Amino acid sequence: MAGTKFKLPKDTHTVCMGMGDLNGIMRGKRIPATHWDAVCEGGNALSIALLALDMTCDIWDTPYVNMGNGYPDMHMFPVSEPVSLPWEPGVAFCMARAEGMDHKPVPIDPRNVLIRQLERAKRMGYEVKAGTELEFYLLDPVTRRPKDNDIQVYSLARAAEMEHVLGPIRQQINEAGIPIEQSNPEYAPGQVEVNIRYGEALLAADRVIMFRSLVKQLASAHGYLATFMPKPFFEMSGSGFHTHYSLWADGRNAFASDGKLNQLGRHFVGGLQKRMAETALCGSATPNGFLRRQPYTFCPINTSWGPDNRTVGIRIIEGSDNAVRTEKRDAGADCNPYLLLATDIAAGLDGIEQKIEPTEMTTGDAYSEERHDPIPTDLGAAIELARGSEFMKAVLGDDMCELYIQQSERELAFRRNQVTQVEIDRYMGNF
Repeated sequence: MAGTKFKLPKDTHTVCMGMGDLNGIMRGKRIPATHWDAVCEGGNALSIALLALDMTCDIWDTPYVNMGNGYPDMHMFPVSEPVSLPWEPGVAFCMARAEGMDHKPVPIDPRNVLIRQLERAKRMGYEVKAGTELEFYLLDPVTRRPKDNDIQVYSLARAAEMEHVLGPIRQQINEAGIPIEQSNPEYAPGQVEVNIRYGEALLAADRVIMFRSLVKQLASAHGYLATFMPKPFFEMSGSGFHTHYSLWADGRNAFASDGKLNQLGRHFVGGLQKRMAETALCGSATPNGFLRRQPYTFCPINTSWGPDNRTVGIRIIEGSDNAVRTEKRDAGADCNPYLLLATDIAAGLDGIEQKIEPTEMTTGDAYSEERHDPIPTDLGAAIELARGSEFMKAVLGDDMCELYIQQSERELAFRRNQVTQVEIDRYMGNF
């Protein structure tokens, strides 16, 4: 696969180029501008281990990359025009793709999982558009606790208090090429939400990878620790990742008829419902992610769906034809966007091809209704469902699926082998 030559912004001396790893964390290199043409042409070498790291950078022997094959190299190639970073004069930033030494796609590159589903959608005559909403916490980097102490969701006064850090995040990331629609304080001290404008689904996933990396950089520059950990404090709101989907054909929203979700959209919902439980691992890969999945927390616990309802798993937004879409609400803010979007889109396309009808809509409290299929609320159950899912293997590919499940199994074992401070405080002096 040949590289594409991308022009650098004026006065660039360094290019920061990276790609999303197994967990959607952006990893890569800083490259002198004098070496940029060579990178565009021949790529930049680094170990395939980048795609087989856990979030702490630990590695283990996996079927695709291991001690037996010596953790060989791959190359990164840019896939977008480098954009100047307003807070780092002379530094440009761009997204990359992976290519093996055989010049073929790398089977454990999560980005390729999404590309395959978008190519499938294109063969069916559709372009997939996706919008993303990410919640995260801005914390004191020393105490790792919020700097404020009360809940002021949507408060413009609280927004003004946080503008010294949220303003640069919103404005400068927008200037760096990621279109930000809005920001607001969320439902916990220190928690905020920033919405990225919807777009073509691969671009939307790339933007999530870049956005989380840039937020952490900007937060640090302003004296904060930004974390997309799904449940940093059990007693406070969790941080979710809501995904909005619509299919487009001939410039029109294929989900919409007179501002309402049509039959095609209903079949997409039916497909999402069918696979929502067995793909739960793609929305949360750690034990912490499943702590969000509690009743009455605005995180769903079943496959319910309905119009403009924040207790359901799949919320329907209607209005103008351009605005009609589905919103899937179960994923955590730390998830890998490529794998989440890929499994969601694959399920929805199955629903369209197989004409899967969704269940009866929910218009009230979905938490109290027992007629809906449950989705996993603990990591062990999610792993078990993923292990038995031929759908997951087909969408992710055998090597990618095995690697991803192995990581979650390791995380579950790590959590089970700990004696927590809570246990010490509660039991040590009483037994």
